[in-house]
Amino acid sequence: MSQTRGKYDFCIGLVLAMSSSIFIGGSFILKKKGLLRLARKGSMRAGQGGHAYLKEWLWWAGLLSMGAGEVANFAAYAFAPATLVTPLGALSVLVSAILSSFFLNEKLNLHGKIGCLLSILGSTVMVIHAPQEEEVETLDEMSHKLGDPGFVVFATLVVIVSLILICVVGPRHGQTNILVYITICSVIGALSVSCVKGLGIAIKELFAGKPVLKHPLSWILLLSLTVCVSTQINYLNRALDIFNTSIVTPIYYVIFTTSVLTCSAILFKEWQHMAADDIIGTFSGFLTIIVGIFLLHAFKDVNFSLANLPLSLRKDDRAANGTLLSTYNSFNDDEESSACLGEMQSTESLSARRNGSLSAF
Repeated sequence: MSQTRGKYDFCIGLVLAMSSSIFIGGSFILKKKGLLRLARKGSMRAGQGGHAYLKEWLWWAGLLSMGAGEVANFAAYAFAPATLVTPLGALSVLVSAILSSFFLNEKLNLHGKIGCLLSILGSTVMVIHAPQEEEVETLDEMSHKLGDPGFVVFATLVVIVSLILICVVGPRHGQTNILVYITICSVIGALSVSCVKGLGIAIKELFAGKPVLKHPLSWILLLSLTVCVSTQINYLNRALDIFNTSIVTPIYYVIFTTSVLTCSAILFKEWQHMAADDIIGTFSGFLTIIVGIFLLHAFKDVNFSLANLPLSLRKDDRAANGTLLSTYNSFNDDEESSACLGEMQSTESLSARRNGSLSAF
C-alpha cells in the first residue's frame, strides 16, 4: 500500500513540476508581449522607469502565470524528491525559448535547438532514474530530520560560507567575479528548498485537520524561507545587473541544482538505497541538461542554422588548406608555363631549320 502511495505521490509531483515549468516559461512571453505592446503605443518603457505595464492585461496575465508556476513548484516539493523537482526547473528556460521563437519572432539557432533537445533528453533520463526519498509524513519526523548531525553540519557550513562571501569577499570581488554573488544565492537556495519541503508537509497536515499552526517548526520554517528567498533575490539581481544574462543563467542553474541535490541527499537520504545504474543515470541526465542549457544560452546571439553548415565546412577546408592549395596551384602554373615555353621554343626551332636559318643552331 505504501509503495502504491509512493508512486502516486511521485506522479503528482512530476506533473506539478512540469506544469510549473510551463507556467513560468509562458509567463516571460506574456510579460514581454505586454511590454512590446506598450512600446508600440509610445508609453514610457519599464527600463526607463515607467509603470504603464500595470495597466496592461497581458503583463498581469504573465504575472499570474508566474504565480501559478511558483505555487505548482512549491507543491511539487511536497510530493516528489527535490532531486527530481529542481533539475526539471530547467524546462522553464526551454519552454520560454521555444515559445519566444513562435510568438516573439526571436530566432532559435541550431545551437539552441540542439540545447532544447538535450534538455528534454536529460530531463527524461532523470525522471527514469529519479531516487526515492525517505518518507516524511509529519512535522515531528521533519524536525527529527533537521536535527540529524549530517544536516546540522551541512547547514552550518552553508551559513558560514554565505556570511564570508557576503561580508568579506562580496565587497571586494563581487563586481568583478561572477561566481561570488551566484554562489551566495545558490547555496542559500539549498536551505530554502529544505524549508519549502517542510512547509509542504505542514500544509498537507493542515488539510488533514492537524494543529499545524501550534507547532513551532512551522513558523521557524516560514521565517527561514523568507530570509533565504530575500537573500537569493537580492544577490541574483546583483549578478544579473552586472554580468550578462546568458552567462549568469547556466552558471546559476548548475551551482544551485548541485547545492540542492547535495542538501537533499543529506537530509532525506535519497541516494542511500539507489542502484549504481540509477546513480549513473541521474548524473548523466543532470550533465546532459547542463550542456543543453549552455548551448541554449551561450550561443543564442550567433546567427547559425543548418543551412549554413555546408558553407561553413567549405570555408574551414579552404582556410585550412589555403597555403597548400596556393602552392600547388602556383606549381601547376609554373609547370604549364614551362611546358608552353618549351613548346614555343621547339616550334620556333623547327621553323628555323625548315627555313635554313643559322640561328636555330
